[in-house]
Amino acid sequence: MTHQATRRTVLLTAGAAGATALTAACGGGGAGGDTGSATDTGTSGPDADGGGRELLRTDDVPVGGGTVLGEEKIVVTQPSEGEFKAFSAICTHQNCLVSTVADGTIDCPCHGSRFRIADGSVERGPATRPLPEERITVDGNTIRTA
Repeated sequence: MTHQATRRTVLLTAGAAGATALTAACGGGGAGGDTGSATDTGTSGPDADGGGRELLRTDDVPVGGGTVLGEEKIVVTQPSEGEFKAFSAICTHQNCLVSTVADGTIDCPCHGSRFRIADGSVERGPATRPLPEERITVDGNTIRTA
């Protein structure tokens, strides 16, 4: 019987390999040269009702900004009041972990790429591809994986 890799398996495998490479390449702190501005929040497993993992509370995501979840490799943004988006926190240029969300962009510390908080598109290179969108759900004041 042949095992066919799912999208999640491929992404998790690629993410682990990228994190190992980043740690070796950047040395020191966390992967991607963590500047301490990324937020590592505790997560919990699925709810009894089968919902996704809790990522963070809506209050943790500023309007016009966002929060980087380094451990999950996800950045959650709130482009406008009550509108939440999520993207991969891995820069599409050379797989560094993005570090901050400021002035309407998601910023990579490695080479200066910036991505728009509304759609993950490239605001400034060297990256040429947008950040991939991640699926989330908002349940009251809780943001969860979809």
